[in-house]
Amino acid sequence: MATFSKLALQPAGTTGDGLGILVAATATAGTAIHTASSTATTIDEVWLYAYNNHSADILLTIEFGGVTAPKDVIKQTVTTRSGLVLVCAGLVIQGNASAKVVRAFAATASQISIFGYVNRITA
Repeated sequence: MATFSKLALQPAGTTGDGLGILVAATATAGTAIHTASSTATTIDEVWLYAYNNHSADILLTIEFGGVTAPKDVIKQTVTTRSGLVLVCAGLVIQGNASAKVVRAFAATASQISIFGYVNRITA
């Protein structure tokens, strides 16, 4: 029987604290946001929200498990100071022998914070 757990984002394969993750990177490979399990039977459903603290809109790029455009890349302009903006709505990433990483980079460094959680489903 499968188990379901709600987890904080785990940027480096560690237990996250639930706080925002500052996107410092401005190019690939981006700032680590979440590292999926390395267990092949584990699925992570990822929910990400972005906040832009800058005085201008910023293009945010999410690298979802890889860096190949367009299959691994999600681009979204995050409007200035508009509150939390949904940038990843429950996309799934499945573990394997080498854990996949969700990363992010932005056109302007250290102005966007990523918040979110993962619903981890284990068979």
